Amino acid sequence: MPVMRRGLTANERAELWQRWKTGQSLSDIGRALGKPPGSVFSYLSSSGGIPPAARCRSPRALTLAEREEISRGLSAGASLRSIAAALTRPPSTVSREVGRNGGCGRYRAAVADTRSWAHARRPKACKLAKYQRLQRVVARKLQADWSPEQIAGWLKQKFIDDERMTISHETIYRSLFIQARGVLKKELQSHLRFRRKMRRSKKSTKAGQPRGQIVDAVSIRERPAHVEDRAVPGHWEGDLLSGAHNSHIATLVERQSRFTMLVKVKRKDTETVVAAVIKQVNRLPLELRRSLTWDRGTEMAQHKAFSVATDVKVYFCDPQSPWQRGTNENTNGLLRQYFPDGTELSAYSQADLNNVARQLNARPRKTLGFNTPAATLQAVLH
Repeated sequence: MPVMRRGLTANERAELWQRWKTGQSLSDIGRALGKPPGSVFSYLSSSGGIPPAARCRSPRALTLAEREEISRGLSAGASLRSIAAALTRPPSTVSREVGRNGGCGRYRAAVADTRSWAHARRPKACKLAKYQRLQRVVARKLQADWSPEQIAGWLKQKFIDDERMTISHETIYRSLFIQARGVLKKELQSHLRFRRKMRRSKKSTKAGQPRGQIVDAVSIRERPAHVEDRAVPGHWEGDLLSGAHNSHIATLVERQSRFTMLVKVKRKDTETVVAAVIKQVNRLPLELRRSLTWDRGTEMAQHKAFSVATDVKVYFCDPQSPWQRGTNENTNGLLRQYFPDGTELSAYSQADLNNVARQLNARPRKTLGFNTPAATLQAVLH
């Protein structure tokens, strides 16, 4: 059974938004909160990356302190009019407050205050929702690939004397990314210059982030020729197979025999993945530990630690070149028969994965002359 994940507390939500506004990456936020980056993304994307406006009480509303005075006055047997006079509030205000919260005998200040706060949610319609003409003009300009800032500036010049036809660029962005407003179609996001799914902080930067950047990565172009022609066993290709709810399996395929190993990983971060793959590779005989070719995913960012622990050289493919790991890509396709898209991979134990690998390694392959990977590897070792 999949483990139900705990939601974010109010304090965690506040910290998440604060970190997002300062430009931190999804991975950094996830590590700080102990959440997978995918969970952070899901939470942020639900509101388009735009933090909800902080709620505040109307100055005309009764405060908790005033409600406590009402409660004490009722307990002492004071009249509603005298309670109202002590609060300098109209008697009708106190009368309605008591009447809608159980009456004189059942009134409780904390309960009444909580109920009032919950019932005060009355979202104000945004300007585009109130003025249909403005909404149509903004939509047409977005379809013409105008930026929200260009639209806002043009409207300000075009309709100098009509306040109803002017709008800030930030309001346009909010209406695009917060679909709950229901005023601008989501498809219009594709006309923005940067086709992001969320509004990002101005302070957001990729500088210093490891995304797509592996320090001291050795290119596949430096890999020896005997690896390419599969003449020597012990050269592997690796990748992560992804499933539902940010779950993953590490897949390792030996290039000569197509022998496959599956490794359970709890998370996608480099510390977790590298530690799990090290444990698996160190179980192999020395003659099967020569090299590993990986894609540019940062889960192998700690490749130096991997090489030190296993004496296996790591090579990295060129960006967006999965065909350079064709054996692994083909094997991942075969594995989808056992793990279809949308499968919760974290539900499988290492024993389950070993069983799937055994089944796959016992299937004959055309490329091996219809021998099996297991038999081919066994022949190589003997």
